Amino acid sequence: MNDPRIIVALDFPGAEPALALAAQLDPRLCRVKVGKELFTAAGPQLVEQLMHKGFEVFLDLKFHDIPNTVAGACKAAAGLGVCMVNVHALGGRKMLSAAREALLPGTTRLIAVTLLTSMGRDDLADIGLSGEPEAVVQRLAGLASACGLDGVVCSALETARLRQMMGKDFCLVTPGIRPLDVSVDDQQRVTTPLQAMTNGADYLVIGRPITQAPDPLVMLQRLHAEIETQLVYRPAITHFVLPITYI
Repeated sequence: MNDPRIIVALDFPGAEPALALAAQLDPRLCRVKVGKELFTAAGPQLVEQLMHKGFEVFLDLKFHDIPNTVAGACKAAAGLGVCMVNVHALGGRKMLSAAREALLPGTTRLIAVTLLTSMGRDDLADIGLSGEPEAVVQRLAGLASACGLDGVVCSALETARLRQMMGKDFCLVTPGIRPLDVSVDDQQRVTTPLQAMTNGADYLVIGRPITQAPDPLVMLQRLHAEIETQLVYRPAITHFVLPITYI
């Protein structure tokens, strides 16, 4: 079964540039991510067009609302046929559990956002959360797992620790990926594709390094080859569970 590890972030303001970029990619080498701006502008029709072109779609809308509303949104997303959808772990246990119950096991994968990769310690303090980002991420990942979610979105800098805590079957989706020769832009907690895979990430969300490359397909092929090589040599994951304090 083909299981591409790269998820290309289609961070565009409308359908036309998103589809133009998708036409330059190979769905055998990547999935694609549709986020808030693009989905608001282009709607479910764009998701259907991308799937018709052979792409699996990660619908990155980060649902965060009362439990019934989030459950309904997750069910609607699954009805589109997307491969993955996410919610904010900060929505709490009741919301996470409602989202889980709305989706049939083995269909659309449900993951939680822990902290946005643009957030540092000062940003956490602004919203009343104390401690280092890594500690908050660990608590939220533990909560997501306890509620039956399939995994989390997390910075690759937290991936190694989460892999140890959560075991090999917990899905870790990692944004903030930048090759060494590419600017970090507005993200604070970033790392390279090779380091992310070494740390135990399952899927890498990569946007501008591919979408703004002179030849997006060449960049995708380069990164895909690097990741596949790393997977061959990645050591087996030791599954042991550390104590987790839920919030």
